[in-house]
Order: sequence, then structure tokens, then C-alpha cells
Amino acid sequence: MTSPSSALPRGVFTMQAQERIVFGEPAGEALLAEIKQRGARRVFVTSTRSLAKLSDGPLQAIEKALGSLHVGTFSAIASHSPREDVIAGAGAARAAKADLIVAVGGGSVVDATKAMLMCLWHNLDSPAAMEPYRSGRDDGRIPTPMVPPPDAIRMVAIPTTLSAAEFTPNAGVTNSETHFKQSFSHRLFVPMTVILDPVMTMATPEWLLVSTGIRSVDHSVESYCSPTANPATEPLSLQGLRLLHRSLPAMVERPDDLAARLDGQFGMWQAISASIAGAGSGASHGIGYVLGSGYGVPHGHTSCVMLPAVLRWNASFNGERQKALSAAMGAPDRPAGDLIAELVQRIGQPGNLRAVGIKREDLPTIAERAMTYAPVRRNPKKINGPGDVMEILEIAW
Repeated sequence: MTSPSSALPRGVFTMQAQERIVFGEPAGEALLAEIKQRGARRVFVTSTRSLAKLSDGPLQAIEKALGSLHVGTFSAIASHSPREDVIAGAGAARAAKADLIVAVGGGSVVDATKAMLMCLWHNLDSPAAMEPYRSGRDDGRIPTPMVPPPDAIRMVAIPTTLSAAEFTPNAGVTNSETHFKQSFSHRLFVPMTVILDPVMTMATPEWLLVSTGIRSVDHSVESYCSPTANPATEPLSLQGLRLLHRSLPAMVERPDDLAARLDGQFGMWQAISASIAGAGSGASHGIGYVLGSGYGVPHGHTSCVMLPAVLRWNASFNGERQKALSAAMGAPDRPAGDLIAELVQRIGQPGNLRAVGIKREDLPTIAERAMTYAPVRRNPKKINGPGDVMEILEIAW
């Protein structure tokens, strides 16, 4: 019996603890069907102030559909999921004696709700109490293991943006004292069910919807370029990019086109599937964490300004591989970085660091902080230190 060749690809394709993706069904009806199947009786909802202010938006539609099953709503989750909001939301769900949580909103809501599950499992009641459970993927620390109870409360997600947080077991949470984005992770964080209803995106501001779509483009691109990409993840990355590249402009040009919005939802799903299966992210994501947690740049806008720059910086290393990305966008002979920059411009989003409020004097600090994030260190073209990050930031400037 011969030993396997060292040239064979090696890796792990991770299957998440997600049970169902429901698409194209009215969200209220789909949610009630899920609740009936799972026997939940006390449903708590999480969301944001902006959705709570609407008189007839997605949050109100879900609360109405729940009827007597609805035992409360926490709608004060801010951007980038501050620890304080996680603790406050968990406290409200605990007081309501919830047996199921439904997140209605974008990535910050979904990530905060994941971390709320941890707080409910372990009865955490302060931001400091969360610290031992923080992932060590950025600094190598060994976190305290999470041990959910046998009847651990879980969540269902109804997304209103294209950030794709609802498909992952990771919660990105901001430490308000240090302004660092930190990760908490458990396989049961991932929502049991995701309900993709394009109607739920209709009240989302256009800039937010399409910029989070670029965030999903970032998932496609960086997972395809990842050193851990493999023949099982590559088709997911490329299909996600194809769907997003055609659907994002359509959403701007035809805002009432639900088919285009559902295409975008399929695109974000495919794009993130490659990433969570094992094909990691790179410098666009890592630098984006600094811009988001430290400078308040929205998730989607971090990808709008960083992804083209990272592709251009990486091109000397993986330019041949990037041609597949260009082909997926319909222009195989053009640089992928240029095509994505043009897509960002076409949908009216910021294309450089100046446009999102970053000052030139901020760049050295951003470069230093970026090196603390694992995706920067996993970038396909090796980043040896802040000087290399500065080169990328200058391209994005």
C-alpha cells in the first residue's frame, strides 16, 4: 500500500450546525412553521433602533406574525456589536424567559445575538464576564470552553442586509474599552434556521444593502484566493461572485425587483459558504476590522475601500489565480481589482479611505493594529509587518 502523495491537497471542509435555509417564502409564515416544528412558546426578538423606528418594517411584520408567542424585543444593538449591547440584550431575553431568539436585521444584530446565546448559557451579566470566552485566533490565547446546557437556547435569523453573518458560528463583538473587534465562536452560535425573504430587505437603505453586498463579494474573493481554498470551496466562491456581480447593480437600477434581491441573497449564501467551510479570509477583512471597530466605518464600506487595494497588492503573487475572479465577473482579460472598483463605483459606494473619513495621519496606527488580526497574517501574499500594510493603505488612499 503506497502512502499518499505530499502533492495532494489536504484540509477540512467544516459542516456547520445549521439545519435549514428557507428562501423565497414570506418570512412571517416561514418563521411560524419553524416555531411549530421546534415547539417554542416564548419567542424573543432582537433588532436595531433604526428598524424599531419604522411603522411598518420587517421588525414590525415579524412581531405581528408572532402574536402571543412574542415575549419581548431588544432593539438597541449598535453597529459592530458592542459588548454592552450583548449583555443588555441577554439580560432582557433572560428576564422574558425566552426559549427561542429571532434576530431581525444585519450583521451587527446577528453577531450580537450569537454572543447573547453564550451569555444566556453561562449566565454572564457584565462585559468583563465575557472576556474568558473570547477566541484566541488573533492572539493565540486559549479561551475558556463554552459548555452549553442540554436545552441550550438557539436562534433563527431573518437578515435584512447582505452581510451573511447568519451563516457563520462566529460572533464579531467590539470591546468598547480597547476599540478592538474580537471573536467569540461556538458551533451552536450559527442560527438553526435562516429565512431569506427578499421583502425583508425592502426597508433597508440602499447604501447599506449594496455595501454589505460588497462585503459578501469580499467573502467570495478572499475565500477563492485563500491558501486553504480547495476544489470543494472554489465553485462556491465563484458562484457567489457571479450572482453578486450581476444582482447588486440591478438592485440599484430596479429597487422593486425582488428576483434581483433574492439573487443577492443566494450570492451572499454561496460566498460565505466557502469561507466557513475552511477557505479563510485575508487582508481586506483584517484591515476592515480595524476600520470598523476603531474608526466607525460600516462593515460594507470597509470592503468597498479595501478589497480592490488588497487585490492589486496581491496581484504580483496570485495574478494568474485572480483571472478566474475576472472571468466570473464577465471580463477575463481585465484585472479583478479594477473590476471590483468599478462595481463599487457603479453602485454609488465610497472607493477610497478618504471617502470614509480616514485621515492620512491615521494610516500608521491602522497598519500597526491590522497586524494583530489573523486574516492579515493569513493573506495569500505574505504580509511581513506594518510596512506592507502601509503599502496596501496607500493604494486604498
